[in-house]
Amino acid sequence: MGTLIAGLVGVGMTALGVWSYVRTGVNVAGQTVRENVPLDWEIKRARQMIEDLKPEIAKNMQVVAKEEVSVQRLSQEITTKQSLLTKGREDILRLKDDLKSGAARFVYAGRHYTQEQVKDDVANRFKQFQVHEQTMQKLNQILVAREKNLDAARRKLDEMLAAKRELEVEIENLQARMTMVQVAQTSNPISLDDSHLSGTRRLLDEISTRIDVAERMAASEGALEGSIPLEEVTTSDVLQELTAYFGEGRAEVEAMVRAQALSATHCSIVSSPPSKAVEGIT
Repeated sequence: MGTLIAGLVGVGMTALGVWSYVRTGVNVAGQTVRENVPLDWEIKRARQMIEDLKPEIAKNMQVVAKEEVSVQRLSQEITTKQSLLTKGREDILRLKDDLKSGAARFVYAGRHYTQEQVKDDVANRFKQFQVHEQTMQKLNQILVAREKNLDAARRKLDEMLAAKRELEVEIENLQARMTMVQVAQTSNPISLDDSHLSGTRRLLDEISTRIDVAERMAASEGALEGSIPLEEVTTSDVLQELTAYFGEGRAEVEAMVRAQALSATHCSIVSSPPSKAVEGIT
């Protein structure tokens, strides 16, 4: 039996431990879910909760209004009864004074009454007066209590209305703060993923570089070259070089040099355009 109880206790403790883990996991999961809920949605939910206060406040306002009407009617009832009690007290005192006069007969409203009849009537009036007076005391106590409750209800209603206004102001403040955070996050370049933008910029730079190279190549390949030489070609005096090398008196060498010079001049004239050749001959 002891072993069974110990086993049950052990199982119970294990179950409690497991349940604590489960409950902790649920709490952690709930906290995680709440933290992952977008703030915009949470603000909307808070606004809806404030809107849900309106039916409750309206219901309480209706309760307060009904109680105000009831208290007002009770106060009017007490005022009426108080007037009746005042009139009854005056009538009782009048009859009392008449009886103290010692008269045997009395006349009221044109009718005659004996002293005994007046005594019986004043005794009945006094009993009724006492009952109504006690009732008035109870009604006054009820009126005081209900007025206190009404004042408390009014204060509670005012507190609810003030709390609702404070919540509305607070939610507007939170909305403004949230908007500022969103603007700051949007304008902060650190929080932006501009990898695609940077890649696009690099591609455009590469394309621009390739176009620059192509333009330079096209410019160099398309350079214009004329067929008419604009610069004079300076030729060395071969005759002087040979004379300086071989010495004076070499007629054969001089004749050969002259022949080569004439041949070179003739070739230059033939390769030039006709107009320029004519100008050279002239």
